[in-house]
Amino acid sequence: MQKPLPPLLLFTDPARTPDPLAAAAALPAGSAVVYRAFGAPHALEVACALRRLTRAQGVALLIGADPALARACDADGVHLPERLAPLAGPLKRSHQPWLVTTAAHSLGAARKALALGADAAVVSAIFPSRSPSAGPPMGPLRLAILARAAGGPIYGLGGINTKNARRLLASGVVGLAAVEGLSPR
Repeated sequence: MQKPLPPLLLFTDPARTPDPLAAAAALPAGSAVVYRAFGAPHALEVACALRRLTRAQGVALLIGADPALARACDADGVHLPERLAPLAGPLKRSHQPWLVTTAAHSLGAARKALALGADAAVVSAIFPSRSPSAGPPMGPLRLAILARAAGGPIYGLGGINTKNARRLLASGVVGLAAVEGLSPR
């Protein structure tokens, strides 16, 4: 049985979302925060604060690339980089209630992540992005083709904001993901 998937994912980034608590507080119920600590010294403290906030407002909390931190703060799951997609199945088996998403930068990577057990793949980049890891933007049409061919739930990420999100409504994605496009200014 498919887990319910949030329609909106906020990815934190130390440089582009310096206050993850404020960014998370602005999300509507039913959304999710993907806290990416990137080895921050106070990661557990921030993750636990996010857990208290998200639980109170009905928002899911996923931890980026750190299952141990996800366990420590009682998160709702993890988000894995593309290179760690093979961990999706084992993590879901050992933590059955967890939502496990993975990054994917191509149709092949999305299919592989889903076949390995990910609940959804987060595909990027859709629009031009300031992310240092963003590749060339694929645009709404290529995203729609990928979403239909992937064989499972796909999120779009990369350069998405309140001005261009409407262009993705008919793309077939299960939801949208953003870093700066959802952060309070």
